[in-house]
Amino acid sequence: MSPTLFRFFIYGVMGWCAEILWTSLTRRITGESRNWLLMGETSLWAFPMYGSIAFLYEPLHDLLRPQFFLIRAAAYLIGFWIVEYVGGWVIWKVTKVKPWDYSKNPGGSLHGLIRWNFILIWPLVGLALESVHDYLVWVTPMLLQAMR
Repeated sequence: MSPTLFRFFIYGVMGWCAEILWTSLTRRITGESRNWLLMGETSLWAFPMYGSIAFLYEPLHDLLRPQFFLIRAAAYLIGFWIVEYVGGWVIWKVTKVKPWDYSKNPGGSLHGLIRWNFILIWPLVGLALESVHDYLVWVTPMLLQAMR
């Protein structure tokens, strides 16, 4: 297995876990859920979108390394919004159901597929992923070797 494909699977699982954590905590904090079971959710469709970080985000991060952090953050915001919109739109067209609908969220949205009030969230995620990317590039050969 190629190192990039291996990281595709790692990012996919990490994305699933992050989405389950996010949905469970926000439901509890907003009062949508009143219990402490902290039930979150994700979708099988989300896996390739999160996994695509290996193919889309990693090369972008490598290209932008020398840039000022605000330039990198803006690029990550635009990149995540594009992937979220296109991914959501494709799922919507294939399944005839929106995988998420942000149209009722405060702050507005674009066709319910991307939230404008995530304008600070996605850049922070992108900047945080920089060290995750570097660590995974370092550890991937060792993990692949250990799996043989």
